[in-house]
Amino acid sequence: MNLQWYPGHMTKAKRQMQEDLKLIDLIIELVDARIPLSSRNPDIDELGKNKARLILLNKSDLADERYNEQWSAYFQKKGFYVVKVNAKSGAGLKSIQGVIQEACKAKIERDRRRGIKNRPIRAMVVGIPNVGKSTFINSYAGKACAKTGNKPGVTKGKQWIRLNKTLELLDTPGILWPKFEDQEVGKRLAFIGSIKDEILNLEELSLELLDYICTNYPGLLNARYGIEEEGTPVSLLEAVADKRKCLIRGQEIDYAKAAGIVMEEFRNGKIGRITLEFPPVEEETAHEDHPGD
Repeated sequence: MNLQWYPGHMTKAKRQMQEDLKLIDLIIELVDARIPLSSRNPDIDELGKNKARLILLNKSDLADERYNEQWSAYFQKKGFYVVKVNAKSGAGLKSIQGVIQEACKAKIERDRRRGIKNRPIRAMVVGIPNVGKSTFINSYAGKACAKTGNKPGVTKGKQWIRLNKTLELLDTPGILWPKFEDQEVGKRLAFIGSIKDEILNLEELSLELLDYICTNYPGLLNARYGIEEEGTPVSLLEAVADKRKCLIRGQEIDYAKAAGIVMEEFRNGKIGRITLEFPPVEEETAHEDHPGD
């Protein structure tokens, strides 16, 4: 399955981000805690190399807590500030303000020396489509000030949001990058819903997901669907279809419907807390350490 999705508006959005970087002090980057590396746009590091950086491990409630801790340590080692959050419920958001002050300490000091008092920190919020940027801004600001949607590509233009006297946020559209060098990355993005389902083969995707869960999280499929975790991914999907009565014309299995159920229940955390890639042990061998490769 060759996965690629890069609509025209993303090129424009990237150019706009380059312009806006001159105005900001901090980049707040949201990643999906289930795939923290695969959900990072590699262009962001290049664009923001001289800026303070904060990574929010969003949807951390859907990811395996053991690996949330390991990913936090991994990014901190690389010089990022890191906070685990669940933008939807608001978990973890209270600690962000203090971390922002810490991340921008040098800038605040510089302002003070120049006699500039109380200039708000300006932060750009970035992330790939469907990672929860707008939900984060709305929860953090306590009001619906950014459009939200559970499909990729809802935020098209930029908007400044003044949160308080000390912080202004710049919301940006979610942008992917033109080419996935590693198709495993594309597959993980498809799993979490960052690539439009309309261009995907969901049946094929659900088979890969079932295989992954069975291998890395034994017992979860049995607990959720009451099925035996033996046999091929196709037989697992058929067992889910049987349990959930996904049938066409009486007895024929509706594979598409069963696949849709598996994908949706994974994305909503109903199957369990599942992480799809593990932190690299060594940078040189990063590509060897992801599960399911």
